[in-house]
Amino acid sequence: MDWLDDTRDSYDTVAVSYADLLRDSLAREPFQLGLLALFAEMVRGAGVGPVADVGCGPGRLTGHLHRLGFDAFGVDLSPAMTDVARRDHPGLRFEVGTMTKLDLDDASLTGLLSWFSLIHIPDDEVPTVFAEFHRVLAPGGALMLGFHAGDEIKHKTEGYGGHPMNVYVHRRRAAPVVAWLEAAGFTVEAVMTAGPEPGAVFLFAYR
Repeated sequence: MDWLDDTRDSYDTVAVSYADLLRDSLAREPFQLGLLALFAEMVRGAGVGPVADVGCGPGRLTGHLHRLGFDAFGVDLSPAMTDVARRDHPGLRFEVGTMTKLDLDDASLTGLLSWFSLIHIPDDEVPTVFAEFHRVLAPGGALMLGFHAGDEIKHKTEGYGGHPMNVYVHRRRAAPVVAWLEAAGFTVEAVMTAGPEPGAVFLFAYR
């Protein structure tokens, strides 16, 4: 699929700059820390098991989940991002892979985080991704999604240090994403928004 190749190549190009720009950003985002703490409580309630950070980029949230006490690992489409994650978080596991076909066993996860990693997935591929999320989560497993709110699709040709990119950024409203999740078999527990319009949406669900 061309969009997968374009996304992989784009993030390979910006990987080092992206990591440098965002390395310490979580410490300055108390709202995001609170959301991740809520996700952590959902995972703890679901039982003991691995937690996947899917679309992990340079691994900053994988590292945060590890510090919270979870057996966390990261999956990312970009080999360069995965290399940076391994460099910045030695001892943690990072794998190259696509969320459209995860190389994970059925019901093998207690939690799955997708933090602004759905933004490059076309609408017609989102149900496939959510079916994969449902497949790899154990019954009762917790899911958290974060994505940009809105209705537009923007072609991004430059970013993160001025490097060239060729990706489409999909902004979405909560309602269709909730419908896709429910069709995949999830129970949506909460929908939260952040920032002024269009802002961001955060969804919490159980398998």
